[in-house]
Amino acid sequence: MTIVIAAGGTGGHLYPAVALAREFLRRDPTTKVLFVGTARGLESNVLAHEGFDLALISAKPVMGKGLFGAVKGLCALPVSLWQCRRILRTRRADLVIGVGGYTSPMMLLAAALTGVTRVILEPNANPGMANKAVGPFAQRVFLAFESAADSFNRSKVRVVGTPIRKAFLEGIQQSQKKSGPFHLLIFGGSQGAKVMNTAVMEGLPELTTQLPDLTVTHQTGESDYARVAEAYRRADIESQVMPFLYDMPAALRQADLVVARAGAMTVAELTTCGKPAILIPLPSAIYDHQMRNAKVMEAAGAAVVLPQSALTGPMLVRTVATILRDPERLRVMGEASLAMRRTDAAEVIVRECYALMEGHHDVNRSVGAAGA
Repeated sequence: MTIVIAAGGTGGHLYPAVALAREFLRRDPTTKVLFVGTARGLESNVLAHEGFDLALISAKPVMGKGLFGAVKGLCALPVSLWQCRRILRTRRADLVIGVGGYTSPMMLLAAALTGVTRVILEPNANPGMANKAVGPFAQRVFLAFESAADSFNRSKVRVVGTPIRKAFLEGIQQSQKKSGPFHLLIFGGSQGAKVMNTAVMEGLPELTTQLPDLTVTHQTGESDYARVAEAYRRADIESQVMPFLYDMPAALRQADLVVARAGAMTVAELTTCGKPAILIPLPSAIYDHQMRNAKVMEAAGAAVVLPQSALTGPMLVRTVATILRDPERLRVMGEASLAMRRTDAAEVIVRECYALMEGHHDVNRSVGAAGA
């Protein structure tokens, strides 16, 4: 069986797709998986690290790029559609999975035109335009949040959670509070967040006073790495500062508290590991979906939401210190986070996909995969 996965641009699109790909390979190691993306995003580096093949298309973003950017994106659609149809034909694809972003629409449309089985995954509480646009072409729509269901044909919808890589499930028992200093994990999404980095740098002097034994892991993004690393060196805080975190499961297991954006993948990973969080939603996210994601976690008692518009270094440090100095609050937030987790999304999606294809490629059909 050959699966084509259209996902790219950010880690929030790529890593759920990687989790799905690994579940297909777990069930049938002979499965061939091809990712489709562009040269603009993280996919070349991330997928090379994960060991998956990548085909590039000429798709460009349409939303959030102004009039000129939107025109460029629209003009790229016919070429992208032709490229997608060629990929499906030459690879003899059996299944197409779209995970949102500007790489997905033409691949889903190409699959519909060529009769290839097609599904989409929407990991956000508020669906993006790409998935809304291709919803009518999909045969199944997998959602992480029930709140997204009204944007699609209800008969196609399955609310399953976000696919999580198996590495996040390893050692969860060991991820609870250990002896020794508290450890803080800070990351601003796959590309970093300059505003968050700046607030942390402003707060470092007070952080050393409030929590002198604190250790920190901070993912900065490529462009801000040198600036942030120098700030930690000057503050003399025990830290690991890096442009990108490839081993996020290990970083999360080590953390007692996390400061992060509120992308769907981040929320899923936090809850899988049962981590309390301070969430700073990206205000420019289309349809404000990060704030929606963050509010879901805050309502469950698992996170504190700090709007970026009010973010300062002292405010961030006070919030971190208030939580870490209250062991009972830290424990309750962690339990609330863990209660939100759903770890079977990849398995459910894979079973549904085999069922859509009538089980013809499922080596485990005899144990009920197709009929589940």
